[in-house]
Amino acid sequence: MTIRVLLADDQALLRGTFRMLIDSAPDMEVVAEAATGREAVHLARSQQVDLILMDIRMPDLDGLAATKLIGDDEDLAGVKILILTTFENDEYVAEALRAGASGFLGKGINPDELLNAIRVIAEGDSLLSPAATKALITRFLAQTAAPRPQAPPELATLTPREHEVVTLVAAGLSNDEIAERLFVTPLTAKTHVNRAMTKLGARDRAQLVVIAYQAGLVEPAVRHRPHPG
Repeated sequence: MTIRVLLADDQALLRGTFRMLIDSAPDMEVVAEAATGREAVHLARSQQVDLILMDIRMPDLDGLAATKLIGDDEDLAGVKILILTTFENDEYVAEALRAGASGFLGKGINPDELLNAIRVIAEGDSLLSPAATKALITRFLAQTAAPRPQAPPELATLTPREHEVVTLVAAGLSNDEIAERLFVTPLTAKTHVNRAMTKLGARDRAQLVVIAYQAGLVEPAVRHRPHPG
């Protein structure tokens, strides 16, 4: 199946570069381009896209606001959003995940990593969490000033093993790493993850991580930024 990609970025040159790269892959194609967040929302509704490669800083409506509008639209429940950001703007990471993004990348990503990320996110199979971005998720979900909402009642439906698996997913472990930790097969680990996602209403692993942090299943240590100087 071909992954239908929408490019949302206000820089035409960058969109052109991404289009050439994505269209060169046999299993994906760019079906539309948006220069603003509002265009991205409109095209997501009209073009039957599978995944949006979404920049954060765009005119008219920024990528975070566009992500939230798409994430809140039940008709677009199957659309995955991969946020493009930079480590200098890492305060956007938690907000992007809360808004409904399925993952995020730095714009310095190499071509093969970008194509692989699109495949991973399109499958809903894994949160992109290299070591650097794992740390960002931990820090910014922990430092949020908003009061933590009550744990969803659906948590009570998890089996002890599913509860344990959700905690490991929130810690950034892959299915293979979870399988090794729990002495089960990767397929069994994936089954537990998928069942937990279904019970908790998580659209993908990224949302499962957000639910786990918000529900207090994981209590990350808060690390403070050094003062500039």
